[in-house]
Amino acid sequence: MFSMVKSVGIFGINSYMLEIEADVSGGMPSFDVVGLPDAAVKESRDRVRAAIKNCGYKFPTGRITVNLAPADKKKEGAVYDLPILISILLASKQLECTTQSCAFLGEVSLDGQLRSINGVLAMVITAKQNGIRDIYLPQDNAAEGAAVEGINVYGVKNVKQLTDHLISFTNLEPAVAVPPAKNAVNSMLDFSEVKGQLMAKKALEIAAAGGHNLLMIGPPGSGKSMLAKRLPTILPPMTFDESIETTKIHSVAGMLDKSNPLVTTRPFRSPHHTVSSVGLSGGGTVPKPGEISLAHNGVLFLDELPEFKRDAMEALRQPLEDGTVTVTRASGSVTYPSNIILIAAMNPCPCGFYGHPSKPCTCSHNAVHKYLNKISGPLLDRLDLHIEVPPVDYKALSDKTQVETSAQIRERVTKARQLQVERYKGTGITCNSQLTPSLLRKHCVMTEEASAYLNRSFDAMGLSARAYDRILKVARTIADLKGNNEIQKDDIGTALRFRSLDRKYWE
Repeated sequence: MFSMVKSVGIFGINSYMLEIEADVSGGMPSFDVVGLPDAAVKESRDRVRAAIKNCGYKFPTGRITVNLAPADKKKEGAVYDLPILISILLASKQLECTTQSCAFLGEVSLDGQLRSINGVLAMVITAKQNGIRDIYLPQDNAAEGAAVEGINVYGVKNVKQLTDHLISFTNLEPAVAVPPAKNAVNSMLDFSEVKGQLMAKKALEIAAAGGHNLLMIGPPGSGKSMLAKRLPTILPPMTFDESIETTKIHSVAGMLDKSNPLVTTRPFRSPHHTVSSVGLSGGGTVPKPGEISLAHNGVLFLDELPEFKRDAMEALRQPLEDGTVTVTRASGSVTYPSNIILIAAMNPCPCGFYGHPSKPCTCSHNAVHKYLNKISGPLLDRLDLHIEVPPVDYKALSDKTQVETSAQIRERVTKARQLQVERYKGTGITCNSQLTPSLLRKHCVMTEEASAYLNRSFDAMGLSARAYDRILKVARTIADLKGNNEIQKDDIGTALRFRSLDRKYWE
Protein backbone atom coordinates (compact mmCIF):
# COMPACT_ATOMS: atom_id res chain seq x y z
CA MET A 1 0.00 0.00 0.00
CA PHE A 2 1.05 3.59 -0.66
CA SER A 3 0.77 6.75 1.44
CA MET A 4 2.12 10.29 1.36
CA VAL A 5 2.46 12.95 4.05
CA LYS A 6 3.97 16.42 3.85
CA SER A 7 6.96 17.79 5.68
CA VAL A 8 9.41 20.66 5.35
CA GLY A 9 13.13 20.50 4.62
CA ILE A 10 15.72 23.15 5.39
CA PHE A 11 19.05 24.16 3.85
CA GLY A 12 20.70 27.05 5.65
CA ILE A 13 17.77 29.32 6.50
CA ASN A 14 15.98 28.45 3.25
CA SER A 15 13.25 25.84 3.65
CA TYR A 16 11.20 23.93 1.09
CA MET A 17 8.21 21.58 1.05
CA LEU A 18 8.79 17.82 1.06
CA GLU A 19 6.58 14.85 0.32
CA ILE A 20 7.34 11.74 2.38
CA GLU A 21 6.14 8.77 0.34
CA ALA A 22 5.89 5.28 1.81
CA ASP A 23 5.19 2.00 0.04
CA VAL A 24 4.59 -1.24 1.92
CA SER A 25 4.51 -4.35 -0.28
CA GLY A 26 5.11 -8.08 -0.11
CA GLY A 27 8.51 -9.63 -0.48
CA MET A 28 11.63 -10.14 1.58
CA PRO A 29 11.58 -7.87 4.66
CA SER A 30 13.56 -4.67 4.04
CA PHE A 31 13.39 -1.00 4.94
CA ASP A 32 14.96 1.51 2.53
CA VAL A 33 15.01 5.30 2.68
CA VAL A 34 15.82 7.03 -0.62
CA GLY A 35 15.95 10.65 -1.79
CA LEU A 36 19.54 11.73 -0.95
CA PRO A 37 19.36 11.11 2.83
CA ASP A 38 22.43 11.71 4.99
CA ALA A 39 23.57 9.33 7.76
CA ALA A 40 21.16 10.81 10.35
CA VAL A 41 18.20 10.33 8.01
CA LYS A 42 19.23 6.74 7.20
CA GLU A 43 19.44 6.02 10.94
CA SER A 44 15.79 7.05 11.25
CA ARG A 45 14.93 3.51 10.09
CA ASP A 46 16.01 2.09 13.44
CA ARG A 47 14.41 4.87 15.47
CA VAL A 48 11.11 4.60 13.59
CA ARG A 49 11.03 0.78 13.83
CA ALA A 50 11.54 0.85 17.61
CA ALA A 51 9.09 3.74 18.13
CA ILE A 52 6.31 2.02 16.19
CA LYS A 53 6.67 -1.16 18.27
CA ASN A 54 6.97 0.67 21.60
CA CYS A 55 3.85 2.75 20.88
CA GLY A 56 1.69 -0.36 20.55
CA TYR A 57 1.64 -0.63 16.76
CA LYS A 58 2.92 -3.46 14.58
CA PHE A 59 5.92 -2.81 12.38
CA PRO A 60 4.86 -4.08 8.94
CA THR A 61 6.63 -7.09 7.50
CA GLY A 62 7.60 -7.03 3.87
CA ARG A 63 9.37 -4.55 1.66
CA ILE A 64 9.15 -0.92 2.91
CA THR A 65 10.39 1.92 0.72
CA VAL A 66 10.33 5.53 1.88
CA ASN A 67 11.06 8.29 -0.62
CA LEU A 68 11.90 11.86 0.38
CA ALA A 69 10.77 13.99 -2.56
CA PRO A 70 12.12 16.02 -4.27
CA ALA A 71 14.84 13.41 -4.51
CA ASP A 72 17.51 15.74 -5.91
CA LYS A 73 17.95 17.76 -2.68
CA LYS A 74 20.23 16.61 0.11
CA LYS A 75 18.33 15.81 3.34
CA GLU A 76 20.03 15.98 6.73
CA GLY A 77 19.10 15.57 10.37
CA ALA A 78 16.47 13.71 12.36
CA VAL A 79 13.64 16.13 11.49
CA TYR A 80 12.02 13.55 9.15
CA ASP A 81 11.53 10.81 11.78
CA LEU A 82 7.92 11.80 12.53
CA PRO A 83 6.64 12.11 8.93
CA ILE A 84 8.34 8.79 8.02
CA LEU A 85 6.63 7.09 10.98
CA ILE A 86 3.20 8.54 10.13
CA SER A 87 3.54 7.61 6.46
CA ILE A 88 4.35 3.97 7.37
CA LEU A 89 1.36 3.75 9.72
CA LEU A 90 -0.87 5.13 6.97
CA ALA A 91 0.54 2.80 4.31
CA SER A 92 0.08 -0.25 6.57
CA LYS A 93 -3.53 0.79 7.34
CA GLN A 94 -2.84 1.02 11.09
CA LEU A 95 -3.78 4.69 10.97
CA GLU A 96 -6.66 5.99 8.90
CA CYS A 97 -7.08 9.76 8.72
CA THR A 98 -6.82 12.70 6.34
CA THR A 99 -3.47 14.50 6.29
CA GLN A 100 -3.82 16.47 3.05
CA SER A 101 -3.48 19.92 4.66
CA CYS A 102 -1.09 18.80 7.42
CA ALA A 103 2.68 18.73 7.77
CA PHE A 104 4.85 16.85 10.27
CA LEU A 105 8.27 17.60 11.76
CA GLY A 106 10.26 16.08 14.57
CA GLU A 107 12.84 13.64 15.87
CA VAL A 108 11.36 10.51 17.45
CA SER A 109 12.98 8.67 20.37
CA LEU A 110 12.90 4.89 20.66
CA ASP A 111 9.90 5.02 23.02
CA GLY A 112 7.94 7.41 20.78
CA GLN A 113 8.70 10.71 22.52
CA LEU A 114 9.35 13.73 20.31
CA ARG A 115 12.60 15.65 20.68
CA SER A 116 13.17 19.28 19.68
CA ILE A 117 14.70 20.21 16.33
CA ASN A 118 16.41 23.27 14.83
CA GLY A 119 15.13 25.69 12.20
CA VAL A 120 11.43 25.43 13.11
CA LEU A 121 10.55 29.09 12.50
CA ALA A 122 11.76 29.05 8.88
CA MET A 123 9.99 25.74 8.22
CA VAL A 124 6.66 26.88 9.67
CA ILE A 125 6.79 30.06 7.57
CA THR A 126 7.33 27.97 4.42
CA ALA A 127 4.52 25.58 5.38
CA LYS A 128 2.10 28.49 5.77
CA GLN A 129 3.15 29.97 2.42
CA ASN A 130 2.40 26.61 0.75
CA GLY A 131 -1.14 26.32 2.08
CA ILE A 132 -0.54 24.04 5.06
CA ARG A 133 -3.29 24.51 7.64
CA ASP A 134 -2.00 22.35 10.51
CA ILE A 135 1.59 21.52 11.40
CA TYR A 136 2.63 19.01 14.06
CA LEU A 137 6.02 19.30 15.74
CA PRO A 138 7.73 18.64 19.11
CA GLN A 139 6.21 20.40 22.09
CA ASP A 140 9.54 22.12 22.89
CA ASN A 141 9.35 23.87 19.50
CA ALA A 142 5.67 24.85 19.69
CA ALA A 143 6.23 28.35 21.10
CA GLU A 144 8.75 29.11 18.34
CA GLY A 145 6.41 27.92 15.58
CA ALA A 146 3.42 29.75 17.09
CA ALA A 147 5.10 33.09 16.34
CA VAL A 148 3.84 32.61 12.75
CA GLU A 149 0.23 33.71 12.35
CA GLY A 150 -2.27 32.03 10.03
CA ILE A 151 -1.32 28.40 10.68
CA ASN A 152 -2.28 25.99 13.50
CA VAL A 153 0.88 24.84 15.28
CA TYR A 154 0.40 21.74 17.44
CA GLY A 155 3.02 20.84 20.03
CA VAL A 156 3.19 17.06 20.44
CA LYS A 157 4.74 15.13 23.33
CA ASN A 158 4.73 11.63 21.82
CA VAL A 159 3.55 9.57 18.87
CA LYS A 160 0.57 8.07 20.69
CA GLN A 161 -0.78 11.53 21.54
CA LEU A 162 -0.48 12.54 17.88
CA THR A 163 -2.15 9.43 16.44
CA ASP A 164 -5.04 9.71 18.90
CA HIS A 165 -5.52 13.33 17.82
CA LEU A 166 -5.39 12.51 14.10
CA ILE A 167 -8.18 9.97 14.60
CA SER A 168 -10.47 12.01 16.88
CA PHE A 169 -9.14 15.63 16.75
CA THR A 170 -9.87 16.06 20.45
CA ASN A 171 -6.79 15.99 22.67
CA LEU A 172 -4.52 18.69 21.13
CA GLU A 173 -4.98 22.43 20.96
CA PRO A 174 -2.98 24.82 18.75
CA ALA A 175 -0.10 26.47 20.55
CA VAL A 176 -0.59 30.09 21.56
CA ALA A 177 2.12 32.57 20.62
CA VAL A 178 4.24 33.66 23.56
CA PRO A 179 4.14 37.48 23.88
CA PRO A 180 7.54 38.78 22.78
CA ALA A 181 9.77 39.76 25.67
CA LYS A 182 10.40 43.45 25.95
CA ASN A 183 13.53 44.64 24.21
CA ALA A 184 15.74 43.99 27.20
CA VAL A 185 18.90 45.98 27.77
CA ASN A 186 21.60 44.73 30.10
CA SER A 187 21.08 46.99 33.13
CA MET A 188 24.48 45.98 34.48
CA LEU A 189 26.17 47.86 31.63
CA ASP A 190 25.73 51.61 31.16
CA PHE A 191 27.66 54.40 29.46
CA SER A 192 27.50 56.43 32.69
CA GLU A 193 30.11 54.01 34.10
CA VAL A 194 32.67 55.03 31.45
CA LYS A 195 34.85 57.85 32.74
CA GLY A 196 36.23 60.32 30.23
CA GLN A 197 36.53 59.16 26.59
CA LEU A 198 34.08 61.78 25.29
CA MET A 199 35.24 61.44 21.69
CA ALA A 200 34.95 57.67 21.81
CA LYS A 201 31.43 57.91 23.23
CA LYS A 202 30.46 60.34 20.48
CA ALA A 203 31.84 58.01 17.82
CA LEU A 204 29.90 55.06 19.25
CA GLU A 205 26.73 57.16 19.27
CA ILE A 206 27.24 57.94 15.57
CA ALA A 207 27.95 54.26 14.85
CA ALA A 208 24.72 53.24 16.62
CA ALA A 209 22.64 55.94 14.93
CA GLY A 210 23.74 55.06 11.39
CA GLY A 211 24.80 51.41 11.66
CA HIS A 212 28.46 52.27 10.95
CA ASN A 213 31.55 50.12 11.53
CA LEU A 214 34.19 51.43 13.93
CA LEU A 215 37.84 50.83 14.81
CA MET A 216 39.26 51.76 18.24
CA ILE A 217 43.01 52.06 18.76
CA GLY A 218 44.48 52.57 22.21
CA PRO A 219 46.80 51.18 24.89
CA PRO A 220 45.78 48.37 27.24
CA GLY A 221 43.35 49.44 29.95
CA SER A 222 42.04 52.54 28.16
CA GLY A 223 38.47 51.17 28.07
CA LYS A 224 38.06 49.84 24.50
CA SER A 225 36.29 46.62 25.51
CA MET A 226 34.25 48.47 28.14
CA LEU A 227 32.96 50.88 25.49
CA ALA A 228 32.20 48.16 22.94
CA LYS A 229 30.21 46.03 25.41
CA ARG A 230 27.98 49.02 26.15
CA LEU A 231 27.13 49.72 22.51
CA PRO A 232 24.02 47.43 22.54
CA THR A 233 22.58 49.53 25.37
CA ILE A 234 22.21 52.53 23.05
CA LEU A 235 20.95 50.72 19.94
CA PRO A 236 17.28 51.27 19.00
CA PRO A 237 14.71 48.54 19.78
CA MET A 238 14.36 45.75 17.22
CA THR A 239 11.38 45.81 14.88
CA PHE A 240 9.23 42.68 14.56
CA ASP A 241 10.66 41.92 11.10
CA GLU A 242 14.20 42.19 12.48
CA SER A 243 13.25 39.87 15.35
CA ILE A 244 11.85 37.24 12.96
CA GLU A 245 14.90 37.39 10.70
CA THR A 246 17.33 37.14 13.62
CA THR A 247 15.33 34.34 15.23
CA LYS A 248 15.48 32.28 12.02
CA ILE A 249 19.28 32.39 12.06
CA HIS A 250 19.54 31.52 15.76
CA SER A 251 16.95 28.75 15.30
CA VAL A 252 19.00 27.10 12.55
CA ALA A 253 22.05 27.34 14.82
CA GLY A 254 20.10 25.76 17.71
CA MET A 255 20.66 28.75 20.00
CA LEU A 256 17.10 29.75 20.95
CA ASP A 257 15.68 30.01 24.45
CA LYS A 258 12.70 27.62 24.37
CA SER A 259 10.73 29.72 26.91
CA ASN A 260 11.24 32.99 24.96
CA PRO A 261 11.92 31.81 21.41
CA LEU A 262 11.60 35.18 19.66
CA VAL A 263 14.88 37.14 19.72
CA THR A 264 14.03 40.70 20.79
CA THR A 265 17.44 41.82 22.06
CA ARG A 266 20.05 42.86 19.52
CA PRO A 267 22.80 40.22 19.38
CA PHE A 268 26.29 40.96 20.67
CA ARG A 269 28.88 38.47 19.47
CA SER A 270 32.50 38.58 20.59
CA PRO A 271 34.46 35.62 19.20
CA HIS A 272 37.98 34.86 20.45
CA HIS A 273 40.82 35.83 18.14
CA THR A 274 41.61 32.15 17.51
CA VAL A 275 38.33 31.76 15.55
CA SER A 276 38.75 30.41 12.02
CA SER A 277 37.41 31.97 8.84
CA VAL A 278 34.73 29.24 8.77
CA GLY A 279 33.79 30.07 12.36
CA LEU A 280 33.29 33.70 11.34
CA SER A 281 31.56 33.32 7.99
CA GLY A 282 29.88 29.94 8.50
CA GLY A 283 30.40 26.52 6.96
CA GLY A 284 30.06 22.78 7.34
CA THR A 285 28.89 20.04 4.97
CA VAL A 286 25.51 21.76 5.04
CA PRO A 287 26.60 25.34 5.81
CA LYS A 288 25.63 26.62 9.25
CA PRO A 289 25.71 30.33 10.19
CA GLY A 290 28.94 31.78 11.56
CA GLU A 291 29.59 34.60 14.00
CA ILE A 292 28.97 37.26 11.33
CA SER A 293 25.43 36.00 10.67
CA LEU A 294 24.71 35.32 14.35
CA ALA A 295 25.41 39.03 14.93
CA HIS A 296 22.84 40.02 12.25
CA ASN A 297 20.92 43.17 13.33
CA GLY A 298 23.36 43.54 16.20
CA VAL A 299 27.04 43.98 17.02
CA LEU A 300 30.11 41.92 16.14
CA PHE A 301 33.01 42.85 18.42
CA LEU A 302 36.52 41.77 17.44
CA ASP A 303 38.94 42.51 20.27
CA GLU A 304 42.68 42.46 19.54
CA LEU A 305 42.00 42.64 15.79
CA PRO A 306 45.61 42.08 14.60
CA GLU A 307 45.69 38.76 16.49
CA PHE A 308 42.97 37.30 14.26
CA LYS A 309 44.13 35.07 11.42
CA ARG A 310 44.59 36.91 8.13
CA ASP A 311 42.04 34.77 6.26
CA ALA A 312 39.49 35.30 9.06
CA MET A 313 39.88 39.09 8.86
CA GLU A 314 39.64 39.09 5.07
CA ALA A 315 36.45 37.00 5.29
CA LEU A 316 34.82 40.16 6.67
CA ARG A 317 35.24 42.13 3.45
CA GLN A 318 32.27 40.93 1.44
CA PRO A 319 29.78 40.84 4.36
CA LEU A 320 30.70 44.42 5.34
CA GLU A 321 30.16 45.59 1.78
CA ASP A 322 27.06 43.58 0.80
CA GLY A 323 25.33 42.81 4.09
CA THR A 324 25.23 39.08 3.25
CA VAL A 325 27.47 36.02 3.60
CA THR A 326 27.39 33.43 0.81
CA VAL A 327 28.81 30.02 1.74
CA THR A 328 29.28 27.54 -1.10
CA ARG A 329 29.82 23.84 -0.56
CA ALA A 330 29.45 20.73 -2.70
CA SER A 331 25.94 20.24 -1.29
CA GLY A 332 24.86 23.72 -2.38
CA SER A 333 25.13 27.45 -1.74
CA VAL A 334 23.58 29.28 1.21
CA THR A 335 23.26 33.04 1.68
CA TYR A 336 22.90 34.34 5.24
CA PRO A 337 22.06 37.98 6.04
CA SER A 338 24.75 39.93 7.90
CA ASN A 339 23.69 43.51 8.55
CA ILE A 340 26.03 44.11 11.45
CA ILE A 341 27.85 46.90 13.24
CA LEU A 342 31.47 45.78 13.37
CA ILE A 343 33.40 47.15 16.34
CA ALA A 344 37.11 46.34 16.21
CA ALA A 345 39.64 47.15 18.94
CA MET A 346 43.42 46.95 18.83
CA ASN A 347 46.61 48.12 20.48
CA PRO A 348 48.91 50.41 18.47
CA CYS A 349 51.85 47.98 18.74
CA PRO A 350 52.77 44.57 20.20
CA CYS A 351 53.63 45.99 23.64
CA GLY A 352 50.61 48.30 23.47
CA PHE A 353 52.26 51.60 24.40
CA TYR A 354 53.25 53.13 21.07
CA GLY A 355 52.32 56.82 21.35
CA HIS A 356 51.52 56.55 25.08
CA PRO A 357 52.04 59.90 26.88
CA SER A 358 53.92 58.42 29.86
CA LYS A 359 54.89 54.79 29.21
CA PRO A 360 57.66 54.17 26.67
CA CYS A 361 57.12 51.75 23.81
CA THR A 362 59.60 48.85 23.79
CA CYS A 363 58.90 47.80 20.19
CA SER A 364 61.19 48.45 17.26
CA HIS A 365 59.95 50.49 14.33
CA ASN A 366 59.81 47.36 12.17
CA ALA A 367 57.80 45.51 14.85
CA VAL A 368 55.25 48.34 15.02
CA HIS A 369 55.05 48.50 11.22
CA LYS A 370 54.61 44.72 10.93
CA TYR A 371 51.95 44.67 13.66
CA LEU A 372 49.86 47.45 12.11
CA ASN A 373 50.14 45.99 8.63
CA LYS A 374 48.33 42.86 9.77
CA ILE A 375 45.24 45.00 9.06
CA SER A 376 44.91 45.20 5.28
CA GLY A 377 44.06 48.43 3.50
CA PRO A 378 40.81 47.11 1.97
CA LEU A 379 39.52 46.04 5.41
CA LEU A 380 40.57 49.34 6.98
CA ASP A 381 38.77 51.18 4.19
CA ARG A 382 35.51 49.44 5.13
CA LEU A 383 35.61 50.76 8.69
CA ASP A 384 33.70 54.05 8.65
CA LEU A 385 35.03 55.49 11.91
CA HIS A 386 38.59 55.34 13.28
CA ILE A 387 39.05 56.63 16.82
CA GLU A 388 41.90 56.80 19.28
CA VAL A 389 41.09 55.77 22.84
CA PRO A 390 43.76 57.43 25.01
CA PRO A 391 44.59 56.34 28.56
CA VAL A 392 42.31 57.84 31.22
CA ASP A 393 44.03 59.98 33.86
CA TYR A 394 43.29 59.95 37.59
CA LYS A 395 41.34 63.20 37.47
CA ALA A 396 38.82 61.73 35.02
CA LEU A 397 38.55 58.45 36.94
CA SER A 398 37.87 60.18 40.25
CA ASP A 399 35.46 62.75 38.79
CA LYS A 400 32.05 62.54 40.54
CA THR A 401 30.22 64.61 37.92
CA GLN A 402 27.08 62.91 36.60
CA VAL A 403 27.52 61.85 32.97
CA GLU A 404 25.02 60.77 30.34
CA THR A 405 23.35 57.41 30.77
CA SER A 406 22.77 54.85 28.03
CA ALA A 407 19.05 55.64 28.11
CA GLN A 408 19.70 59.32 27.28
CA ILE A 409 22.02 58.47 24.40
CA ARG A 410 19.63 55.76 23.17
CA GLU A 411 16.82 58.32 22.93
CA ARG A 412 18.85 60.43 20.47
CA VAL A 413 19.92 57.35 18.53
CA THR A 414 16.33 56.12 18.23
CA LYS A 415 15.13 59.50 16.94
CA ALA A 416 17.89 59.53 14.31
CA ARG A 417 17.01 55.97 13.23
CA GLN A 418 13.32 56.91 12.95
CA LEU A 419 14.27 59.74 10.59
CA GLN A 420 16.17 57.25 8.44
CA VAL A 421 13.34 54.69 8.42
CA GLU A 422 10.91 57.37 7.21
CA ARG A 423 13.34 58.73 4.64
CA TYR A 424 14.08 55.33 3.10
CA LYS A 425 10.58 53.85 3.39
CA GLY A 426 9.87 51.36 0.61
CA THR A 427 13.55 50.88 -0.34
CA GLY A 428 14.38 48.03 2.05
CA ILE A 429 17.02 50.25 3.69
CA THR A 430 16.78 51.02 7.40
CA CYS A 431 19.92 53.02 8.19
CA ASN A 432 22.49 55.26 6.53
CA SER A 433 25.26 52.67 6.35
CA GLN A 434 23.17 50.65 3.85
CA LEU A 435 22.76 53.49 1.34
CA THR A 436 23.28 52.59 -2.31
CA PRO A 437 25.16 55.01 -4.66
CA SER A 438 21.92 56.27 -6.24
CA LEU A 439 20.30 56.94 -2.86
CA LEU A 440 23.54 58.48 -1.63
CA ARG A 441 23.32 61.21 -4.29
CA LYS A 442 19.63 61.75 -3.57
CA HIS A 443 19.69 61.98 0.23
CA CYS A 444 23.21 63.16 1.12
CA VAL A 445 22.69 66.74 -0.01
CA MET A 446 25.49 69.07 1.14
CA THR A 447 25.61 72.82 1.43
CA GLU A 448 27.98 74.54 -1.01
CA GLU A 449 30.43 75.20 1.83
CA ALA A 450 30.37 71.54 2.90
CA SER A 451 30.83 70.34 -0.68
CA ALA A 452 33.83 72.62 -1.24
CA TYR A 453 35.39 71.49 2.04
CA LEU A 454 35.03 67.80 1.14
CA ASN A 455 36.41 68.51 -2.35
CA ARG A 456 39.59 70.02 -0.87
CA SER A 457 39.96 67.24 1.68
CA PHE A 458 39.49 64.43 -0.84
CA ASP A 459 42.72 65.17 -2.72
CA ALA A 460 44.65 66.35 0.32
CA MET A 461 43.96 63.11 2.24
CA GLY A 462 44.20 60.80 -0.78
CA LEU A 463 40.80 59.26 -0.12
CA SER A 464 39.40 56.35 -2.13
CA ALA A 465 35.98 56.31 -3.77
CA ARG A 466 34.77 53.95 -1.04
CA ALA A 467 36.08 56.29 1.65
CA TYR A 468 34.25 59.19 -0.01
CA ASP A 469 30.96 57.28 0.11
CA ARG A 470 31.45 56.27 3.72
CA ILE A 471 32.36 59.80 4.81
CA LEU A 472 29.12 61.04 3.24
CA LYS A 473 27.13 58.33 5.04
CA VAL A 474 28.70 59.22 8.39
CA ALA A 475 28.08 62.93 7.76
CA ARG A 476 24.45 62.10 6.94
CA THR A 477 24.16 60.36 10.32
CA ILE A 478 25.75 63.29 12.16
CA ALA A 479 23.24 65.62 10.51
CA ASP A 480 20.38 63.26 11.48
CA LEU A 481 21.48 63.36 15.13
CA LYS A 482 21.18 67.16 14.92
CA GLY A 483 17.87 66.93 13.07
CA ASN A 484 19.19 68.72 9.94
CA ASN A 485 18.10 67.93 6.38
CA GLU A 486 21.25 69.26 4.70
CA ILE A 487 24.79 68.17 5.54
CA GLN A 488 26.76 71.11 6.94
CA LYS A 489 30.49 71.81 6.80
CA ASP A 490 30.83 70.86 10.50
CA ASP A 491 29.24 67.47 9.78
CA ILE A 492 31.80 66.80 7.03
CA GLY A 493 34.60 67.99 9.32
CA THR A 494 33.55 65.62 12.11
CA ALA A 495 33.27 62.71 9.68
CA LEU A 496 36.76 63.46 8.32
CA ARG A 497 38.26 63.66 11.82
CA PHE A 498 36.87 60.22 12.54
CA ARG A 499 38.43 58.99 9.30
CA SER A 500 41.97 60.36 9.61
CA LEU A 501 43.50 58.13 12.29
CA ASP A 502 44.83 55.68 9.71
CA ARG A 503 47.11 58.48 8.47
CA LYS A 504 48.77 58.66 11.89
CA TYR A 505 49.45 54.96 12.35
CA TRP A 506 49.57 53.43 8.84
CA GLU A 507 51.62 56.08 7.01
